[in-house]
Amino acid sequence: MIKILNLWNNVWPYIVAVVLFLLLIIIHEFGHFIAAKLLGVRVNEFAVGFGPKLFSKKFGETNYAVNLIPLGGYCAMEGEDENSEDQKAFCNKPAWRRFLIVVMGAVFNLLLGLIIVAIILAPVKTFATTTIAEFAENSVSSRYLKPDDKILAVDGRKIFTTYDLSYAFTNVKDGKIDIKVLRNGEKVLLKDVTFETAQEEGIDYLKVDFRVYGQKKTVGSFIKQTVATSISYCAVIWRSLIDLISGKYGISAVSGPVGTAAAIGSAAKQNLANLLPIMALITINLGIFNLLPIPALDGGRLVFILIEMITRKPVPQKYESVVHTVGFIVLIGFMLLVTAKDIWSLIF
Repeated sequence: MIKILNLWNNVWPYIVAVVLFLLLIIIHEFGHFIAAKLLGVRVNEFAVGFGPKLFSKKFGETNYAVNLIPLGGYCAMEGEDENSEDQKAFCNKPAWRRFLIVVMGAVFNLLLGLIIVAIILAPVKTFATTTIAEFAENSVSSRYLKPDDKILAVDGRKIFTTYDLSYAFTNVKDGKIDIKVLRNGEKVLLKDVTFETAQEEGIDYLKVDFRVYGQKKTVGSFIKQTVATSISYCAVIWRSLIDLISGKYGISAVSGPVGTAAAIGSAAKQNLANLLPIMALITINLGIFNLLPIPALDGGRLVFILIEMITRKPVPQKYESVVHTVGFIVLIGFMLLVTAKDIWSLIF
């Protein structure tokens, strides 16, 4: 009995991880689904999971299915990847309708992120600002910064919340950064502001040696903070992508489904409340990543639709199919590489 309990204690966080990850994918596909229905496109099948069908049921023109492998889902529309004579086919609808249908998957992920952030902030009574209140004893940065300085940007990157500050203070090698502040009503750029540094898991970060003012919670401040925090999540994800492309971070910093599930499972073991920030980050990440102009992703499809909207002529289906196929192969190859890295990290 004890062995079974121990096994369950080790397994349940990862079951939670799979369920939550699957939920985020379903939300994405539901965005496509509801947009297609509202804009008059026939949806042949809406499925949760991949592989062999466990069960399915047809309502109206759509078959709803649950499949064996719980690692995704899909919304299969008539005429989505081929020509069709059906007037309700995706390919026969105006470009603007197709654009909305494709983009709504990412929009639903971003909206879910906004909702989760609101849930996270709901119990908070006082919000942290980016205005310095006081410095710690023997503060190094106090030689450059002053009380009541409002931090506007770090190394040219805009700061919306303390979440942005946390990211900006990470992976700084020499302990020096440029900070733009609002001081006495004027914007001031402070060069080479110095902080003490520390290292964790091979990444250098700056020690924050000051405290910031709090802001009383009101309806207005709650809405503002929710939007600002969501923008911060988006900004951090976008900056992380740029840092990855520029070589600031290596592939070791990238996680696939296995690494993501491990992170969710680890958070679930500590406290279920810890899942919310991770889920917000992941769903916003899914939304942004899917909008990138990469073949086989929603962003790649949007590029072709935009070309059609500009030129008034659709790109021939055979060319678009080749581009998406090649992109899909490259994407799968990259995901396999990242997954192998994740598994290696978990084992060793």
